[in-house]
Amino acid sequence: MAKQASKYISFDSEGHRLAEAPAPAPEAPAAPEADTSLKAAVAYALDAIVDAASALPEATAALIGPAAKAEPADPEEATLTVSGDVRSTIGDDFVVVPAAADARPRALVVASAKNARAFVGPMEQAGLDVVFATVDNRSLDGFARRQLPTYNLGNTTAAVSADALAGNIYTVLSAVKECGASLIFIDSPTAPLAADEYFLRHARKRGLRVFAPAAEGTQLMGWVELLPATAPAEPAVAPWESAAPAPADDDEGPTHWRRCHACKLFFDKEEIIAEGFTCPACGTLQRIRSDERLALIVDDGSFEEWNASMPDSNPLNFPGYPEKVADQREKSGLAEAVRTGRAAIAGLPVAIGVMESGFFMGSMGHVVGEKVAALMDRAVEERLPVVVFCASGGARMQEGLTSLMQMAKVSCAVERLGKAKLPFITVLTDPTTGGVTASFAMQGDIILAEPGALIGFAGQRVIRDTIKQELPEGFQTAEFALEHGLIDAIVERPRLRSVLAQLLAVHAPADDPGRIVTYHSVMDALEVGAGAYGTVSVAPEARIVGERIRAEEAAGGFLRNLAGAVPVVGGLLRGTDEGDEDAARAAERRELDRHARREAKRAGIEGDPVAGSAWESVQIARNVHRPTARRYIDGIVEGFVELHGDRAFADDGAILAGVGWISGHPVTVIAQEKGVNLADRVARNFGCPQPEGYRKSLRLMAQAEKFGRPILCLVDTQGAFCGTEAEERGQGNAIADNLVFMAGLTVPVVSVLLGEGGSGGALALAVANRVAMQEHAVYSVLSPEGFASILWKDRTRAPEAAEVMQMNAAAVLAGGIIDAVIPEGEGPAHENPEAAVAAVRDYVKEAYKELAALTPDQLVAQRQERFARF
Repeated sequence: MAKQASKYISFDSEGHRLAEAPAPAPEAPAAPEADTSLKAAVAYALDAIVDAASALPEATAALIGPAAKAEPADPEEATLTVSGDVRSTIGDDFVVVPAAADARPRALVVASAKNARAFVGPMEQAGLDVVFATVDNRSLDGFARRQLPTYNLGNTTAAVSADALAGNIYTVLSAVKECGASLIFIDSPTAPLAADEYFLRHARKRGLRVFAPAAEGTQLMGWVELLPATAPAEPAVAPWESAAPAPADDDEGPTHWRRCHACKLFFDKEEIIAEGFTCPACGTLQRIRSDERLALIVDDGSFEEWNASMPDSNPLNFPGYPEKVADQREKSGLAEAVRTGRAAIAGLPVAIGVMESGFFMGSMGHVVGEKVAALMDRAVEERLPVVVFCASGGARMQEGLTSLMQMAKVSCAVERLGKAKLPFITVLTDPTTGGVTASFAMQGDIILAEPGALIGFAGQRVIRDTIKQELPEGFQTAEFALEHGLIDAIVERPRLRSVLAQLLAVHAPADDPGRIVTYHSVMDALEVGAGAYGTVSVAPEARIVGERIRAEEAAGGFLRNLAGAVPVVGGLLRGTDEGDEDAARAAERRELDRHARREAKRAGIEGDPVAGSAWESVQIARNVHRPTARRYIDGIVEGFVELHGDRAFADDGAILAGVGWISGHPVTVIAQEKGVNLADRVARNFGCPQPEGYRKSLRLMAQAEKFGRPILCLVDTQGAFCGTEAEERGQGNAIADNLVFMAGLTVPVVSVLLGEGGSGGALALAVANRVAMQEHAVYSVLSPEGFASILWKDRTRAPEAAEVMQMNAAAVLAGGIIDAVIPEGEGPAHENPEAAVAAVRDYVKEAYKELAALTPDQLVAQRQERFARF
């Protein structure tokens, strides 16, 4: 259930609830009448609240219960100064004994220092025993001089602010319990706790009464009681008869409280689920169990578990290890650190494994390695793709070298899976470290990660202790891995089901009669089959998340939040309104035009090009408003999923690559992208690829060949980036590797030059079965400025060089270098982009039809014979 504003209960001038007779005894308030109006009544006065609280049955005066074991902050830092009471501590239990039968009702006040100063006098005059909540063990301003009773809610940290502590349900309820309070006063009707449905439900269930001022600035005039909009399922009880329970040490105890592993605060489990398994305080994505993961990902009733139990192993006869395993099973309710089986996602069958970070921190021992390897071998037998959700702290140390050998055992299974040409997708969740990272987690054909996940081999503590190195901010996060080219994409948790369905459909075998072959049919299957959430024995609240995801998908499409390596800044993608969008577009165009003029001036070339000349084509190809590769991908490829990184060093934004569909057929797309505006162009290096860009393209070409997918290359670059860092990382090697690999590809390859085709940087994506150029594209051994500078020592002769090199499309076609010139419409592509995109789409579809008749060997022979002619 999502948080919602609470309902106020109003009272008449005598302190009775509206539309009700005065209650003979102070009971837990009933649900309000529908027509109750705050404006029509006077709220409770403090005296009325105190009188009602003082009349509580004597049985509720003795407050006995276990102390809260799980704390938002160090319990030794908590202070409690309560006059008139004796606090006895025995182990984890405490007893608060009233000093006298006429002890005053106690109230915990959660207020700012300013408001607390206004409250203390009237509250004490009314007969309340007041305890003020503080943070960081600090008293509220001048109150320290008066030695007022205070309770420290905890200490702030980098992850937890004072407001987060004061607004945390568990923290406040634990404070109320330890203080022995029966009343809670919040200093503002707009404070987070005042409108927190979960807090009000927990307070009501425990018989606590919660009050807030009737309105801002009316603290001394009257208080209204806050009640939940929905009464708790359990009947109200006396205070602390059902006190805030102490969760178990693991994240998921036997109670409905759940602890965030980042900020260490506890939250109502329903609240965590309703927030999409995200911490309401610090925003950290929460670690979830396999049953919850399956409930969010797979189709309803489709999960069939494999190898639920396997014989344990204790190869070192490690003392106490079997007992520790048994203890972990009892505490977590899990059998081992991984769960495997068969399921379906949007109707597509899949072998799936989910690691359990709550069991020995997901460490990999013999049983984990055996189950993952068995999963892959059975997938080979049943011809199933494999998806594994990784979460591990590394090797199971108690098993010594046997644990280490699991890395090799599972890697052998991955190799067998790859030889069978079955796709392997891994999803890295928090944390994925150690031997799992150094084996199957990073061996996927496609590697996805959840935002913020810890990903690395050596632990940060080990790195600091070993080499005494200060680690950079954001080190070993999913975002760090994406930037360094180690993973394909970061996908937000609500989008994982959709993205996985898309990827499984793209990789479905062509001879499978049940194969989903189009982007639209995948989306239809997700819509129809999405009663698909909550499929195994998991809290039914998980379905709430599924319903919200489906609504978001229907509203905006599943790829909207798929993270990319290069952010798009400004322009059409900023989500501005129409007027602002037009203004932003105009500003970007002006900035791009200024940049183009600066470049022309730097080259020393003045004057307009001659109509129909090669130099005119150069200028049109370089036009900053000309549609870039992204525009063509959007118009040609359905359901495009961008994949990042060279798996070794970085992700190069100048190469935009991924998978999708053209005419219902899966394809791999590799494009040189210049950027849609100036900021984006800078981030993408103006479309000049680095070595890692070519290595990314090589990786995806190999993946396409493995799964028999055609390849579409869109070329638009001045040339490969020339710089010292590019040379240091092997620019020439990277281009050379692309050329020789493309020469032997056994799948159809179509290349289209959209704008500039400069030198080897362009050819690295143009060793294809079919090569075409748009009408105003250019293709040359190097730029005309470079040609003029080298041969004539005069860059200003670039227009003449363009004619000499015969680099415009018509001349290149006449020379037999390309197979076709694709018209751009009545004018250049930047004047009619829709027509230009449609013409490229038609050419690509026709080219694939022609190439579909060729066998793999014929495709290789045709491609090599084509280039042997030159």
